[in-house]
Amino acid sequence: MPRAVLWILDSLGIGALPDAGDFGDAGADTLGHIAAQCARGLADAGRSGPLRIPWLERMGIARAAWLATGSVPAGLSPNPDLIAAYAAGRERSTGKDTTSGHWEMMGLPVLVEWGYFRNEPESIPHELLATLADRSGVPGWLGNRHASGTQIIAELGSEHVASGKPIIYTSADSVLQIACHEQAFGLQRLYALCEHARELCDRWRIGRVIARPFTGDATNGYRRTHHRRDFSMPPPGPTLLDRLHEAGITVTGIGKIADIFAHRGISEAIAAHGIDGLYDASLAALRRARGDGLIFANFVDFDAEYGHRRDVAGYARALEHFDRRLPELFDLLRADDLLILAADHGNDPTWPGSDHTREHIPILVRGPAMGTGSRGIRDSFADIGQTLAKHFGLPPLDHGKALQDLA
Repeated sequence: MPRAVLWILDSLGIGALPDAGDFGDAGADTLGHIAAQCARGLADAGRSGPLRIPWLERMGIARAAWLATGSVPAGLSPNPDLIAAYAAGRERSTGKDTTSGHWEMMGLPVLVEWGYFRNEPESIPHELLATLADRSGVPGWLGNRHASGTQIIAELGSEHVASGKPIIYTSADSVLQIACHEQAFGLQRLYALCEHARELCDRWRIGRVIARPFTGDATNGYRRTHHRRDFSMPPPGPTLLDRLHEAGITVTGIGKIADIFAHRGISEAIAAHGIDGLYDASLAALRRARGDGLIFANFVDFDAEYGHRRDVAGYARALEHFDRRLPELFDLLRADDLLILAADHGNDPTWPGSDHTREHIPILVRGPAMGTGSRGIRDSFADIGQTLAKHFGLPPLDHGKALQDLA
């Protein structure tokens, strides 16, 4: 019975899309710029020397980057001993965010414009915030601007604890984020506040409301916890996950996958945090999956901990650690299993600001009917969903072309 594993290396773009200039991202290249800095001698306490990701190279990531940019990232092999097929994916959706990328992968490109809070300052409409405060019983709010989460929590954390006012902020994405102290404000109270905000944000077509809990104090500093939750707008149509679920095929969402799809089409949602935690949960789910099923995981740390924080060395270390553990996954795969490694957008840690970047994604595929070598530049992330649909014997989705058809 067919099984499949889809792992998303959140934000691992491989070079700017043709329309990247419309987003201020012409020239962005997450993998390429990380590799270039490593090749120039980037070092810290945890690593030194060129970027070392031999298993991802054998899966075809450097070749996929060559498709996207015309060059192989510095220090990576141009001709590895391939064990998979590879492609570079272009996004059709109108955004460069998590929700757009994941929905498109599952066969539902976002072809309408998301709503954004673009004003600076006073980014979020007073009407929305006032209604939210009234419904949830909070005494007001702090922030209301574009901000880095870690910075705004450091700046306003003590005032939040003293006043009980939530810290509310946004970014270049279609998102409203609410940060509150887990003990002083309460974790469940924060989640309830975000549920109210989710209802209100539908009018503004905001893709996600994100709960950003933190702990700590003024003396020792404030730090975000792993109890983040995303409250997403439900997909406006069926996705591959819905089709799988309707067909009786188990869909296991690990990490933030269930939140991204508003828990629709998910048979089992497993909370996990950190690269090792997500690895362990995913491998355990694969061991349990005797029959058919999709193991779908998002490795968010690449984006949240390193991309947004513009931590090039940290991103490089995380990629190398992820790569070292790949043989554990390979050892669990059966001959008829399908493995896809991909990304959902870019987040170039060398780029100005702290937002996502509009980039190609790698699509690295190992499994039956795939062989090795190039599958070219794909016109939509939806090719991933179509490839999975064909693997599971489902009718074709409305968008995308299966990679098996070009084997």
